[in-house]
Amino acid sequence: MLDVRNLQKIYTGRNRSVEALRNLTFHIGAGELVCLVGPSGCGKTTLLKCMAGLIDPTGGEVRLDGRPVDGPPPGMAVVFQEYGRSLFAWMNVRDNVALPLRRKKLGKARENELVDHALEVVGLADAHQAYPWQLSGGMQQRVAIARAVAFEPKVLLMDEPFAAVDAQTRAELEDLIRRLWRELGVTVLFVTHDIDEAVYLGQRTIILSTSPTVVLEDLTIDLPDERDQLHTRSSTRFAELRAHVYEQIQRAKHHNGDTHTAVADRSDELALHKSES
Repeated sequence: MLDVRNLQKIYTGRNRSVEALRNLTFHIGAGELVCLVGPSGCGKTTLLKCMAGLIDPTGGEVRLDGRPVDGPPPGMAVVFQEYGRSLFAWMNVRDNVALPLRRKKLGKARENELVDHALEVVGLADAHQAYPWQLSGGMQQRVAIARAVAFEPKVLLMDEPFAAVDAQTRAELEDLIRRLWRELGVTVLFVTHDIDEAVYLGQRTIILSTSPTVVLEDLTIDLPDERDQLHTRSSTRFAELRAHVYEQIQRAKHHNGDTHTAVADRSDELALHKSES
């Protein structure tokens, strides 16, 4: 379904260049839920933007269903971390969810059907006329997820979507994503910096190094398919997998021996990215 092949991204500025991604290669099969985790500033968002066709890689390629991604593909939806900036404050919940459907020209009846279904499955069936500023952070992120669901994507990319919500809301949203993934059969790549989340959610967890980023490990998460916040997280196997991912992340932080260099490079990358944009 989704192939990343020798992907490289270099940000070039006036005085220097920063290599954010280096020869990244991995595959996500149809219907998989895969988490991607790495140290802070390792280039996870840059990778996701390349995969979504939002920025061009310097080298390598991304393929969706065997076709090169050279712009936002019609079969892909993205849920961003900053839900407050992805929703339009002057539109109510229903209009926010319906917005991307207008380009599909499905007809009003089909559009209404998709919006109704999307809001129902994320638990917002009674919030159609509310505005984003009237909702909690968790509810706003549910609106963003509903918008992606209504679009009927083959692939759903999620960029640390729960980083800004409280712990209880985060747990509820994690279970919502697993339920939607099973019910809709969509392929999901979930980017996170939270190790527990990466283990709890995914069938596989791809562990990244510091920048310039490479794949350190593609780890199979051999937990039972039926998971819950209490029993799964308290199991011995969950603790073992979490400890393994944590150990890899700590090694990644010391990749090439200097965490301060990684932080400095990330700052340069952000500056160069801004200049490039």
